[in-house]
Parts: sequence; structure tokens; C-alpha cells
Amino acid sequence: MWRVFLGCCLFICLEAVFRMRLVLLGPPGAGKGTQAKRIADEYRVPHISTGDILRENLRAETPLGLEAKGFMDRGELVPDEVLVGIIRDRLGKPDCAGGFMLDGYPRTIPQATALGEILGEKGTPLDVVLNIDVPDEELVSRLSGRRMCECGASYHVQFNPPAVEGVCDACGGRLYQRDDDKEDAIRNRLQVYSDQTQPLIDFYSKESLLASVDGTGGIDEIFAAIKKILDAYK
Repeated sequence: MWRVFLGCCLFICLEAVFRMRLVLLGPPGAGKGTQAKRIADEYRVPHISTGDILRENLRAETPLGLEAKGFMDRGELVPDEVLVGIIRDRLGKPDCAGGFMLDGYPRTIPQATALGEILGEKGTPLDVVLNIDVPDEELVSRLSGRRMCECGASYHVQFNPPAVEGVCDACGGRLYQRDDDKEDAIRNRLQVYSDQTQPLIDFYSKESLLASVDGTGGIDEIFAAIKKILDAYK
């Protein structure tokens, strides 16, 4: 009986040690979604996407969700104080007690400062801010190669080409390139991301929280590099 009890205690302790609090950064096309799922599975932390929790609050018609909806219905950006409230509420859920991974928040220095204050109140500061770094030219190549079909199928001219160029394998329809996958639109998105995120990178670098990983290799190779960084925080 005592062995079972001690074994359970040891397992709980290991669970606490293996969990961590991190922010995930990465530009469009960096493979952040793929790596986020692997991180969440490997380290057993909830993957908290700002977009997802905002939609959850809207769907549940919470007071914060209704407040955010008012701004969105007017075509306005949801202000920081509302987003901070939503993040504060989410981080207070039981599944975040042992750690979490934030994706899509913070996006600005005021949001980063507010996050620090929230975690400071709990005595649970961030462990690391992980930045998946990919050169712009590589990102343009990845994103501009996507091709879509009206049936919903998706291809990539380099990584997942159809059997016949320009023709959908699933339905035989003609493939097309979305406007936001065209080079000019992609470069604009990347510039917006850089303008928005570089101050955050500088902020967290000064806080000695930033760790960057090369995101140009294969999926397994990139995750191995991420795991090497995160394992140091066990």
C-alpha cells in the first residue's frame, strides 16, 4: 500500500516538474501549429490559442465574450484590457495549474507587461519564450506554393503536389491560388508580423527569456531542437 502511495506521489511530482509555462512565437508558415501540438503532447501542457479562447467566450456568451463581441461587431480591434481579462480568466482554469503554452498572445509590449503582472500575482513566472525562426524567403516559398480546390482539398507545389499539375486528385477540379497566398500579400503579412513581433523579441531577450530555434529543417529535426531547449527547464 505504501509503495503504491509513494509511487503515486512520485508520479505527481514528476508531472509538476515536467510542466512549464511558455509563450510560442513564429511567423506565418513557420510550422508553429504543428510544433505546438507536439509540445503540448510531449510536455502535457494546454495549448492556449488566443483565437480559440476568444471564440469560446463568444460562443458561451460570457461577459468578457459579449464585451469583445461589441467591439468586433463595430469592426474595431478588441482592446488590450478585454484580451487581458480573457487571458487572466483562462490561466486561472485548473488545467493551467501545472503549466501552459500561449500561442497568439502576447502580441504587443503592453500585453506582455500585463501577462507578466498576471503571472507575478500567481508567483508563476514564464519559463521561456520560444521563437521559431525562419528566413522570409523560405516562408514565401512555403506559403506561395499552396494550391486549393473548391472541394476543400489542399496541395503544395513542392511538398504535396497533385498527380497532375493544376488538377485536384480528389475531384478533378482545377486548382487555384488564394489571393493571400500570392507573393505580394505574403510579404505584406510577414512585414506586419515583423513590425509587431520584433519589439516582443527584444523585450523578452532583455528579460533573458527568449530562446530561438531554426525552423528550416524537417518537422522531426525542428522538434528535436525544440525539445533540447525545453528539456533544460525540467
